[in-house]
Amino acid sequence: MARGGIYKSEVIRARTTLLSQGIYPSIDAVRQELGNTGSKATIHRFLKEIEEEEGGKTGGKVAISEALQDLVARLAERLIQEGEGRIAELVAKHAEELDKLQQALNKAQAHSTAVENELLEATSEVVAEQKNHERTAERLRHESLALAQVRQQVTDLEERLAEQETHRQSLEEKHTHAREALEHFRTAAKEQREQDLRQHEQQVQYLQGEIKALKGSLTQAQLEAANSNKENARLVGEVARAERSLHDANAGLRELQGAKSELISAQQQVERLGRQVVELQAQVGRQEEQNKSLETALVTERAQTQELKIELSAVKAAAEAQSQLTEKIQAWLTPKPGPSAPAAT
Repeated sequence: MARGGIYKSEVIRARTTLLSQGIYPSIDAVRQELGNTGSKATIHRFLKEIEEEEGGKTGGKVAISEALQDLVARLAERLIQEGEGRIAELVAKHAEELDKLQQALNKAQAHSTAVENELLEATSEVVAEQKNHERTAERLRHESLALAQVRQQVTDLEERLAEQETHRQSLEEKHTHAREALEHFRTAAKEQREQDLRQHEQQVQYLQGEIKALKGSLTQAQLEAANSNKENARLVGEVARAERSLHDANAGLRELQGAKSELISAQQQVERLGRQVVELQAQVGRQEEQNKSLETALVTERAQTQELKIELSAVKAAAEAQSQLTEKIQAWLTPKPGPSAPAAT
C-alpha cells in the first residue's frame, strides 16, 4: 500500500527528473517516479500549482476557463477516487485470494510434509524389509548348505550301507563256503572213518576166525596127542603117524604165532586210526570254532547294518524336515498380492 501523503517538493523533484529525461510529467509518470506513493488527486493538485507558478503553459494553446478547469479537476478527483476504490477493492480481493492461496499452500505443504513422512516411513519399511529379506536369504543359503550337507551324508551313508551289504554278502558267502567245506570234510571224514572201521572189523573178524580155527586145530592136536599118549603102549605102530601129527601141530602153532603177530599189527593200525580220528575231531572242533567266529562276525555285521539303516532313516527324516523348512521359507519369501494403493486426490 502507498504511504498517506507526499510533499510538493517531492513532486517538483520528480517532475524535473522526468523533464530532464524527455518524459512528459503526467500524473502516472510522476507517481511512478515517486515509487507509486501518494494519491493521484494530490499529485494533480501539486502539478497544477507548479504550472500556475510557472505562468501556465506557453505555445499558442487555447485558455481554459476556471469553471471548466474546476470541473475537470473534480472529475479527475472523482476518477482518481473511483480508481483508488477499485484498486483497493482489487487489492482486498487480491489479498483474499492470496490468503486463500496461502491457506491452500499451507495445506499443500502440510500434505507434502505428511506424504514425505509417509515416504520416509515407507522407505524405512522398505529398508527393514530388504534387511529382513537379506537375513532370510542368508538363512535360506545356510539351510540350503545344511540340506546339501545332509544329502551328502545320506549319500555317504547309503554308500557305506551298500559296502556293508556287500561285505555282509561276502561274509555270508564265506560262511556258506565254510559250512559246505566243513560238511564235505565231515562227510569225507565220516566215510573214511566208516571205511577204516569196516576194514578193521573185517580184519578183526578174519583174525578172529583164524584164531578160532587155530584154537580148534590146537584142541584137536591136543586131543590127538592125548589119545596118542594113551594109546602109545597100544599103538606103537602108529608112533610115526603120531609124530607126524605132532609135527603138524607144531606147524599149526607156528601159524598161530604168525596170526598173533598179525593181530598185534592190526591192533597197532587200529591205534593209528584212533589217533587219526582224534586229529580229525580236533580239526572239526577248530573248524566249528572258526564257523562260530564267522557267525559272530556275521551277527555283528548285521547289527551294524541295522544301526546304519536306523541312522539312515533318521538322516532321511532330518533331510525331509530340512526340505519342508526350506519350502516354507521359500513360500514365505514369495511376494503376496496386496490391496491397491488409493488414488491421489
